[in-house]
Amino acid sequence: MNLQTVALIDFIEKSPTAFHTTENFAKMLEENGFERLDEAREWKLIPGKAYYLTRNLSSAIAFRIPEQTPNRILIAATHSDSPMFKLKENFESVSFDQYLKFDTEVYGGTILSTWLDRPLSIGGRVILKKNGFFTVKTVKIDRDLALIPNVAIHLNREINNGFSYNPAVDLMPLAGESKTNGTLFEEIANLLACNKEEIVGADLFLYNNMKGTIWGLGNEFFSAPRIDNLMCAFGTMKAFLEAEGQPDSLNLWFCADNEEVGSDTKQGAGSAFLRDTIERIASALKINAVQLLASGFMVSADNGHARHPNHPELCDPLNTPHLNGGIVVKANANQRYATDGISAAVFEEICKHASVPVQSFANRSDLRGGSTLGSISNTKVPVKTIDIGMAQLAMHSSYETAGAKDLDYLIAGIKAFYSAKINSSNDQTLTVEF
Repeated sequence: MNLQTVALIDFIEKSPTAFHTTENFAKMLEENGFERLDEAREWKLIPGKAYYLTRNLSSAIAFRIPEQTPNRILIAATHSDSPMFKLKENFESVSFDQYLKFDTEVYGGTILSTWLDRPLSIGGRVILKKNGFFTVKTVKIDRDLALIPNVAIHLNREINNGFSYNPAVDLMPLAGESKTNGTLFEEIANLLACNKEEIVGADLFLYNNMKGTIWGLGNEFFSAPRIDNLMCAFGTMKAFLEAEGQPDSLNLWFCADNEEVGSDTKQGAGSAFLRDTIERIASALKINAVQLLASGFMVSADNGHARHPNHPELCDPLNTPHLNGGIVVKANANQRYATDGISAAVFEEICKHASVPVQSFANRSDLRGGSTLGSISNTKVPVKTIDIGMAQLAMHSSYETAGAKDLDYLIAGIKAFYSAKINSSNDQTLTVEF
């Protein structure tokens, strides 16, 4: 049994929303000696020390100040959110004077059908007001709370002929009988040991409450909710914590929220969060941020598509990875991914040094694929960048599948990246030392 994958499954179970993901990463960082910074306060950074900060309690940045003046910055960037359903402000709806339903809207590009007929629950954050103070608390109702029931085939004979689900009609979760109206906040108040009246705001989501599992005749695969993108977020964090960096490298880890809806938020990869942080670090260390970025390198980590066993026709014949095949380098001619020839060559050299296999991914030339945060963050933080991921099946399903061996490859590859000495000069020459 792969212990890292078991740990990832446990982390996923504890992290139903981006708020929980960020909170759990903060705990990991503090357990490893990182000091929390406040964006609203002055920073005093000490060489040899490690720090982290959050924004919106759903995005995080962590970094280590090297003992020497940094000559480069090495960044691993990933994201904390996954497609799901968000409860609206007024979310309780009674149907037939009998059923209590929750009114939701879709967050991100999820496969709608995969959310039906499976146990769901509620998680997110609530805002409490007491004695004039507003306090944010994460909440996770850890039991089967709701379900979106399908219509029986006897009543919908077209269900197996490409039925189109309407989010405003077909995907409203059943949460109880009408008499349970108003009890969700009562349960949340009991969990938080507060009065219901103290809850004055909330950002709550439906999440898949099914447990992750390792499976296959040889335990080759694992399935869980939110593998995209908690696999890369967890793996890069583990590597960041374990890596022994160069004495003149500023190692930084960035986990952004809202990638699944375009990243254009104050806490997304399209915001100034990463740039602001790097500029403040440079100012505290009395170095030039532009020079630091020009000598830097970023690995943007977000999962990619594996060859589907039932649909080879959807794959590029030469550039499609498989499960348990190692780190996937993602490229696109129209810059949906930030990978270029030089960033791929440098990163693949690092992986070769670490004995980590590398695969390539490109979309079939007649199919438009997705994008990720590499090119988006580059508009604010110009640095040599490669987009990578781990191969998976059923991306954006409520229950996804990946290779049980691949997390080890990711951790080893990113550890090697953070330990490398990458030198750049004249925008045309790079060297990599270990």
